Amino acid sequence: VPKKCQKAREHFGTVRTQLESLKTKFPADQYYRFHEHWRFVLQRLVFLAAFVVYLESETLVTREAVAEILGIEADRERGFHLDIEDYLSGVLTLASELARLAVNSVTAGDYSRPLRISTFINELDSGFRLLNLKNDSLRKRYDGLKYDVKKIEEVVYDLSIRGLNKEATVAVGGEK
Repeated sequence: VPKKCQKAREHFGTVRTQLESLKTKFPADQYYRFHEHWRFVLQRLVFLAAFVVYLESETLVTREAVAEILGIEADRERGFHLDIEDYLSGVLTLASELARLAVNSVTAGDYSRPLRISTFINELDSGFRLLNLKNDSLRKRYDGLKYDVKKIEEVVYDLSIRGLNKEATVAVGGEK
């Protein structure tokens, strides 16, 4: 995993170069006029950066750290920036991928990872519940997080029923 993460980080150099070129293609004060042209790509890049950081440290990457990885601004007043909604959408994509990773980890015999993912996703869900999301695409994406939480809970429950969570709890450093 560390080798794959390092390889992924190397690719962000190309991304920075491309985004630097994109910044020169339109006036700085017209960011939102053209935002739809790169919105999906930025959301996907946020997901990729968040996934790499999660795999490296099992933590949530900050918006500022993603902006730094991508070589763009976090602050709106400074020009081409990472919009908060794009960041949040990318983080929600991360949650969906972690739900898949939890299932695949069990298949691979790693019983502790789903427990750690469950803790992480539950904290993420708690944070999103604090937001007052309007009825837009971000709200719809957040609604999908509920299904991801449920999917991970089912994996953890299955581990518990089969008695495999004891091994996982010991591996994580806890006690039953």
